[in-house]
Amino acid sequence: MTYTFHWYPALQALPEMLAGALVTIEVALLSMLIGVGMGIVLALGRNSKNRLLYALSTAWVEGARNTPALFQIYMAYFGLGSLGIFVDSFPALLIGISFNNAGYLAETFRGGLRAVPATQTRAARSLGMGAPMAFRLVVLPQLFRTVFHPMMNQMVWAILMTSLGVIVGVNTDLTGVTQELNARTFRTFEYFALAAAIYYIITKFVTLSARAAASRLFRY
Repeated sequence: MTYTFHWYPALQALPEMLAGALVTIEVALLSMLIGVGMGIVLALGRNSKNRLLYALSTAWVEGARNTPALFQIYMAYFGLGSLGIFVDSFPALLIGISFNNAGYLAETFRGGLRAVPATQTRAARSLGMGAPMAFRLVVLPQLFRTVFHPMMNQMVWAILMTSLGVIVGVNTDLTGVTQELNARTFRTFEYFALAAAIYYIITKFVTLSARAAASRLFRY
């Protein structure tokens, strides 16, 4: 092996890569917020007796779960453009990941809703709560307790999915910054090894933080 490792340039570029890591976290958090909101709506649609709502929700879930995430980002960037709706790289990445998150979280939430006994809703209604209030104050807290860890797993997946943004021209996240540095220096191993280490640290931090939060929030 004749390759000579040069770690110093990669370490010098660490501030740029950490700035890209912040963008990565930003995209992942935004996509999770959107995904959670849409996932709850889709879960309710999947449990609905309305055929149209059920069909639309099922189509979203099936599309998100049974096609590659890269295709979903491509459809947001190139597919919408074919319809005359042009979005930049960053929004396309956010749309694609949010679409994917919502599809997976919908099934997670649907299972969580089934884990909440129907008697909980009936008891809340007997106390004078309307259906929306009962859902918000009684069902949702129990739902999130049940699905908390699967949600954190999806958060980790969202962080890793942001790396696909480089395919549609996103160059401000961790992978995009790393690719730019690699194009300037051709020190592929050093930069991508360092980027992989940063991804690992981010995901481990999310996992350990979720475990610590769960021990406090759900101790009873």
